[in-house]
Amino acid sequence: MRFKADEIASVIQQEVEHFESRIDVREVGRVIEVGDGIARVYGLSNVMAGEMVQFPGGVFGLAFNLEESSVGVIILGDYLKIQEGDEVCSTGRLLSVPVGDAVLGRVLDPLGNPLDGGPPVLTTERRQVESMAPGVAGRQPVRQPLQTGIKAVDAMTPIGRGQRELIIGDRRTGKTAICIDTIINQKASGVKCFYVAVGQKESNVASIVEILRRNGAMDYTTVVVAGASDPAPLQYVAPYAGCAMAEYFMYKGQDALIVYDDLSKQAQAYRQLSLLMRRPPGREAYPGDVFYAHSRLLERAAKLSDALGGGSLTALPIVETLEGEVSAYIPTNVISITDGQIYLQPDLFFSGQRPAMNVGISVSRVGGSAQVPAMKRVAGGLRLDLAAFRELEAFAQLGTDVDADTQKSLDRGYRMTELLKQGLYKPMSVIDQVLSLYAGSKGYLDKVPIKDVHAWESGFLQFVREQRQALYKKLTDSNKLDDDSIKEIETAIADFQKSFAATKSAVRA
Repeated sequence: MRFKADEIASVIQQEVEHFESRIDVREVGRVIEVGDGIARVYGLSNVMAGEMVQFPGGVFGLAFNLEESSVGVIILGDYLKIQEGDEVCSTGRLLSVPVGDAVLGRVLDPLGNPLDGGPPVLTTERRQVESMAPGVAGRQPVRQPLQTGIKAVDAMTPIGRGQRELIIGDRRTGKTAICIDTIINQKASGVKCFYVAVGQKESNVASIVEILRRNGAMDYTTVVVAGASDPAPLQYVAPYAGCAMAEYFMYKGQDALIVYDDLSKQAQAYRQLSLLMRRPPGREAYPGDVFYAHSRLLERAAKLSDALGGGSLTALPIVETLEGEVSAYIPTNVISITDGQIYLQPDLFFSGQRPAMNVGISVSRVGGSAQVPAMKRVAGGLRLDLAAFRELEAFAQLGTDVDADTQKSLDRGYRMTELLKQGLYKPMSVIDQVLSLYAGSKGYLDKVPIKDVHAWESGFLQFVREQRQALYKKLTDSNKLDDDSIKEIETAIADFQKSFAATKSAVRA
């Protein structure tokens, strides 16, 4: 057998070229201590902050603390499988999650693994969990409304695309319900929605997913879950992972909405990690560590400039208060970062006012810029009228006799309060809201018994949709309320009042 020199040379050259690829050149360390979701690792001297490391059994961790003689790693998975002495390999990659249309309609953990029993997320695109927020020059003012479908919110604390509006209140006062209504209301708007559950009971999350699915909202929604039974590292990472998935659509020039439910639990998870890692925790008087955890998350919500595609990411963070203590350190932190807050008051909730929004404390710093012209014209003085009504109501409860004008203001206030009540998961279109609020604020409900207010409202809206179709289409197409439209609305109200009164008389007879 004869060998040719050039063949031998080519074989040797190929072997030399592929020599490095056959050697595992990853840096390897050893676990010297593990417990409570963290591990101390010796030997990873070249690891980056925020880099993913791999433990045996496919469990991943995140390099959290770079210390002189060891690396503090938070374990993103079941830390009970890891033992002292186990090998830890660096990956050379920062923590990232799968992004794109493939994540829509799925229930995922913070690493992008499916929790809904479906197949793995098939996408070639990934995005880093930690990324820089767009700068001032990369943003533009918030002007386009994001309709929640809730009359009280859209009228008095409007939310714009790219805004950060805090939902704050005690336990079980309807905070999550506002966010779920908002997600359901985006069905025809093209907004991609993300719901991040942090520290919530798995049964609650399952019921929310079922509600979204029943209302057809899961088609454009992703649910990211780090439940109450999950370790603190996953609860800490979950909001950033959800934000990265939502940011993908913002930088593609589309609109996205993300709900963080809730950031109080994430702050607790971070405090737990920082104390285990022996990071110096911030004092409650100046909690710089928790402030930074929330600020670098919420600053990523923005309305991008046209040069960057004009996409938007709207954030609805939820914070739970204890006994209405809005001046505690986590609520004040998040209030200072966001563009307004919706405060849900327990007293109003238990008295039957749903949503239980306190109009005195609730505010939107974007204001009328995020309202359609028709809503802006109708709801301009609603907040002040309701605030004045609350004061009159408190005065009248003292048992003092009131004059006729005051009694008239009280009667209208009671009916407007009743009109602003709204059932769960029943968002309304903005034109329906405009018609309803116009009728109430102009006194057309003053003679309607309070118990009949909702029957009058639903009957009137049905009357306009069926018998004043031209008016309804005109309002829907233009979103404006000109003088001619107002005259047509008043004529429609007068015609409906007659039929409503006749119906009530027939029922009583």
